[in-house]
Amino acid sequence: MAGLQPVRGTHDLLPDDFRRHRHVTETSRAVAESYGYAEVATPIFEATEVFARTMGETSDVVSKEMYSFRDKGDELVTLRPEYTAGICRAFISNGLMQHVPVKVFAHGPMFRYERPQKGRQRQFHQIDVESIGAPEPEADVEVIALAADILRRLGILDKCVLELNSLGDGESRKAYRQVLVDYLEGHRTHLSEDSLKRLERNPLRILDSKDEGDRRIVANAPEIAGSFNAASQDFFGAVQAGLVVSGVAFKLSPRLVRGLDYYTHTAFEFVTDALGAQGTVIGGGRYDGLIEMLGGPPTPGIGWAGGVERLAMLAQGVPAAPRPIALVPIGEKAEAAAQGLARELRAAGLIVELGYRGNPGKRMKRANKLNASHAVMLGDDELAKGVAGVRDLDAGSQTEVPLAGLAAALKA
Repeated sequence: MAGLQPVRGTHDLLPDDFRRHRHVTETSRAVAESYGYAEVATPIFEATEVFARTMGETSDVVSKEMYSFRDKGDELVTLRPEYTAGICRAFISNGLMQHVPVKVFAHGPMFRYERPQKGRQRQFHQIDVESIGAPEPEADVEVIALAADILRRLGILDKCVLELNSLGDGESRKAYRQVLVDYLEGHRTHLSEDSLKRLERNPLRILDSKDEGDRRIVANAPEIAGSFNAASQDFFGAVQAGLVVSGVAFKLSPRLVRGLDYYTHTAFEFVTDALGAQGTVIGGGRYDGLIEMLGGPPTPGIGWAGGVERLAMLAQGVPAAPRPIALVPIGEKAEAAAQGLARELRAAGLIVELGYRGNPGKRMKRANKLNASHAVMLGDDELAKGVAGVRDLDAGSQTEVPLAGLAAALKA
């Protein structure tokens, strides 16, 4: 058993790691609540169709990265690779159309079979924000400002750049698709195999190719803004103006796309090079066609997701582990009394460590190892007088405190 290791691409969250993760999720939850976003949770697995239908059968996630299997009822299910599709499925399943706008926050584990790298695992964690039912550009501004405020609260915002683009409305996107295909057809012989497949099915995804040859071709491709109609120009202008008024700095990034057909208008990413190569810490966009694609009524939406692992690596101001009180009983009577005293102190909101064995010297060594702030010494003499010896482990001083006022004294 000693040689067993976690499955490749997974990792154990030990107390120090988990404290950083919890700092990210609790900070994010608090900021989201201040914007009126309520927390939700969806199942960790869904019918495979939920992701295949929304992300596209030919996308890398669906074709190469999803953990899909048939359960004992012969149903094809998939461990969730992302949150948005499941939340939109929940929106339809629970009849939430009458409650729009529905504004939610979620966090939890995701699963993708991809090459593990720094800050990216096969089981990873995300925070997620979705605003469903609001077609106005103000909703776009709000979700982006919310992301910026989370990054600011985590001490990360000054290490990030907000890259912003628009895909236009359906009409503009369709017009650009034709312009892009016409351009790429002239470079067909130099496109990668993956991009040749995308050229037929989803040419916008070629703009996001990581292949060096593709990137050189894409560098000179026409920009999508040249295909915008007046409505698309006005919408994107309103988003930019709203961000300026909100004090959220951004950089226009004409090559930033969301390749799937249900994406419209705003696309954005907060990127950083603080972890080495440039990486995205939060990314999202408007997906006005997604709920309809899942079988629901036409419903606008916008949202984003952020990787908790990367955010936790960058986060500043992570609270230190709380320091316990070490209870050190001396003698059989004190051992018995300490059980009840420990419970009383915990009920008062204190963290109490009560060792099960060892002489006072060994228990004091353990108290120091645990970084306890105080040791409470309890022996036969103290019990007879109704007091405890309280040693301040930082100052080295010790005083006697009545048991009746012990909790209040330790909290003070």
